[in-house]
Amino acid sequence: MSTSVSIPETKTFHMTPDEFRKRGYAVVDWIADYYARLETFPVLSRVEPGAIRRSLPKTAPVAGEAFETILAEVEKLILPGITHWQSPNFFAFFPGNASAPAILGDLLSSGLGVQGMLWATSPACTELETHVLDWLVHMLVLPQKFLSTEAGGGVIQDTASSASLCALLAARERATDFATNKRGCDGKLVAYTSSQAHSSIEKDVQIAGIGRDNLRSIAVDEKFAMRPDALARQIDQDRRAGLIPFFVCATVGTTSSNAIDPVPEIGAICQREKIWLHVDAAMSGTAALCPEFRYIHDGLEFADSYCFNPHKWMFTNFDCDCFYVADRKTLIKTLSVLPEYLRNKATETGAVIDYRDWQIPLGRRFRSLKLWFVIRHYGIEGLQHHVREHVRLAQEFAGWVKQDQRFELAAPVPLNLICLRAKGGDELNQSLLDRLNRSGDLYLTHTRLNDRLTLRMCIAQTNTQARHVKRAWQRIQEETEKLQSGK
Repeated sequence: MSTSVSIPETKTFHMTPDEFRKRGYAVVDWIADYYARLETFPVLSRVEPGAIRRSLPKTAPVAGEAFETILAEVEKLILPGITHWQSPNFFAFFPGNASAPAILGDLLSSGLGVQGMLWATSPACTELETHVLDWLVHMLVLPQKFLSTEAGGGVIQDTASSASLCALLAARERATDFATNKRGCDGKLVAYTSSQAHSSIEKDVQIAGIGRDNLRSIAVDEKFAMRPDALARQIDQDRRAGLIPFFVCATVGTTSSNAIDPVPEIGAICQREKIWLHVDAAMSGTAALCPEFRYIHDGLEFADSYCFNPHKWMFTNFDCDCFYVADRKTLIKTLSVLPEYLRNKATETGAVIDYRDWQIPLGRRFRSLKLWFVIRHYGIEGLQHHVREHVRLAQEFAGWVKQDQRFELAAPVPLNLICLRAKGGDELNQSLLDRLNRSGDLYLTHTRLNDRLTLRMCIAQTNTQARHVKRAWQRIQEETEKLQSGK
């Protein structure tokens, strides 16, 4: 005779599905309202260092608090410390775009809570990523060797910094027949990039054990693009010194000035010298969605690896970098470690991709879902429309600068970044930048070109329209006039 066992109900602090539904609606409403009033906020946060922490309780709550209280304090305590990257008046650094379909795709990814380290841990996470990355090869007209159906393939990294590190590591192992994975670097490997390249390359050589002293900074031309003749001379000099040139990073759209390195000439040098060529198009690669801008990828047939960031200009919220390799076997052999607890039948067949072997960390999120949502919502035509509009607005802004005798362009404007200076020296331009940013009306950042402080105006935010760009120019003119008149 069986005996029934009574199992008492256990207390839970979790939200019920109905509670989650109610709170979820409240959060979506808050986000929608935030976007509706986004232009009312000063773009750059005005809080002083430490102000946010001082406003928060010193200890965590012992008992759980009402959700309404938590959301209300986002408005009261958190929002003042936000610099509004999604503001249409955000022209600083580079775009960090979000969009409604991306946000919803990311929400769905968070809800599924997938850990996509292996194909076996969620087949859809891996296969959708592979498929979307192949879509993008066709959308950007990248070389066919980057397709997963060929010897290469694509993977979503968090940022271009991680992509270039993976490329550097794979190049290191190819150059040493995978010996450095066993015994480390011997100090003879040398890497190259331009003096205008992103600082992540310098960080990557430190992490990879190459060392900063073995990273060569190659001179640039009057357009701030790498000089192939200077690269060739430096490679020859290093070989004569008994060193091993193994990695070159060319940039398509530098952060400082949007300069485009001459990839065809650099690629020919790398092919001749048997050096790994990585092309970093993090900021500008999205432009190649439009046929008229695909010249930026000339020479990509020489590349061993390539990356661009949909989270910069393709309306896909951070983080999402698309990284491609021409030979996935080298990358996988470089990064693969297989402990017993990760062994599984699917991996052992060799018929699946395990993206843990394509990146630095083991774990990975379902990033392709938000990218899939964006591509399907906008379609290629919708994405092209917004890219073209941003470039059009930037070119119009550059024309205004040229027509005003008080200003000058500090660099060419191939796409959507304008580098400008008010005539009158660094002190004037620093004061102009400070006054504009303090106003809250817009947010600009700076760089130094030819050792002169230069203002950067990046036009690429999701909701930026002609009226925002026109107003930004008016504010720049107004503050310059005040400074020059001593007000």
